[in-house]
Amino acid sequence: MGGFRTPGYSIVPLYSWVILALIATGCISGSGDVSKAGVAISFDDHFIEDWYALKPLFDRYDAKVTFFITCPDSLTTREIRLLKELESDGHEIGFHGTIHGRATEMIAAHGPEGYIETELTPGLGYMRAAGFYPTSYAHPGGNHNSRVDSVLLAQGFQILRDVALSRREYKGVPLYQMAPRIMPWIYYSFDQAPIVDALSIDMDARVDIDSIKEAMEKAKNTGTALMLFGHQPLQGKAKQGQYGFDIGLLEGILKEAKIGNLKFYRMSDLVKN
Repeated sequence: MGGFRTPGYSIVPLYSWVILALIATGCISGSGDVSKAGVAISFDDHFIEDWYALKPLFDRYDAKVTFFITCPDSLTTREIRLLKELESDGHEIGFHGTIHGRATEMIAAHGPEGYIETELTPGLGYMRAAGFYPTSYAHPGGNHNSRVDSVLLAQGFQILRDVALSRREYKGVPLYQMAPRIMPWIYYSFDQAPIVDALSIDMDARVDIDSIKEAMEKAKNTGTALMLFGHQPLQGKAKQGQYGFDIGLLEGILKEAKIGNLKFYRMSDLVKN
């Protein structure tokens, strides 16, 4: 099943990113417990068949990841079975909204109750009916604010995942490009913080294995967990309308994590360590 091709990531002024980049290297010290160093990988939307096809890859590297499901009302019997098998392998099934809507607009227009009734309650009902009880949430399109976060946390979610991009264009004009190693917000410091950011590894983000290796080395040295996410697994270049990551890049990430003795974390694991 297809996913959502145009997430509504907000445009952040370029000067804000410049300031953040200048101070980034001082935001994470090397004082963390290096035995906790790891990587937390998650996947968004409803590409269940494609994700399941990655099962041998996850098994090869003993990797545990999180799958954030949206539009659970359309889950088929087969998809539920595949997700159950992935869950039994130790992977996490998280929630990504009922309709994949813009949370800030829904809550502004209809208040917390309207937001809950539209985006949360129905989908969670479908998830529970299928036997899944998610405690982690990925913001659809990375769209949220403190009001949205407070509602989600009050609903019992333990961790809320936003999106981070190392590269951004606006109408063809480059706004910024940053190396993941100087983006402190994509590293989890095991401080029980419930609101986090994960770096996109989708093709349009144009991250490569070398920059991810540098980021993993930083996680190893600082005792933190590097958070990454993608959408649909793809072989080679994306076709028109496809939105996802290169499977080869994912394998490179899993391989390097294993070589570096980095732990694999599910998203809900982060707040428990």
